[in-house]
Amino acid sequence: MRRAIAIIAMLAAIAINAMAQDYRFEIGAALGTTGYLGDVNRGNFLRNPGVSGGGVFRFLKDYRWAFKGSLNVATISGDSKNEKAAFAGGNTYSFSSTLIDLGAQVEFNFFNFGIGSKYKNLKRLTPYLTLGLGGTMASCSGSSAFAVNLPMGVGVKYKIKERLNMGAEFTMRKCFGDKIDGLSDLNGLKSSFAKNTDWYSLIQVSVTWEFGKRCRVCHYVE
Repeated sequence: MRRAIAIIAMLAAIAINAMAQDYRFEIGAALGTTGYLGDVNRGNFLRNPGVSGGGVFRFLKDYRWAFKGSLNVATISGDSKNEKAAFAGGNTYSFSSTLIDLGAQVEFNFFNFGIGSKYKNLKRLTPYLTLGLGGTMASCSGSSAFAVNLPMGVGVKYKIKERLNMGAEFTMRKCFGDKIDGLSDLNGLKSSFAKNTDWYSLIQVSVTWEFGKRCRVCHYVE
């Protein structure tokens, strides 16, 4: 009898391990703060922090790689009174802008991310690197501007339980445009397309839920 119970317990443990990390997709929400670097802030990007929030969707390719799509609404602001460098004519500038950020990123986990299946060496906690491409629509003082952006950053993921995850991410977004702050060429010096740009950061905490079971063929879990 004891042997039968032990066999049943072992089979149950194997079944639980096989079911873990059995989902292809992940969806959730993110909330955090923003920073800005540009014409009226060339030093501390968190000098005038804003807020951000949005949605996250991931395709989980495997335990190491994921592809993320995100849509965020964020605010940034700046004031030249804190700048050491003076502008032409002694003028000062300030702004407040609302951004809509839509983009896609590739994520690489340092460890196999998941729970269960010990032979796969899964970890509930992993840092990761991310790089992507996106677009930013900015609205400032009644005018609007669009810029392509390049997000790059780092993050950490923690699996609370089988399908529930929490994450924290820091990214800097280089904008290939100079008007998301409503300001451009304040000293009348036009630089190259790559150099005459604005930057902004997103520091966000996210909660996500996995769904969409992986395909099974002959009891094999992909």
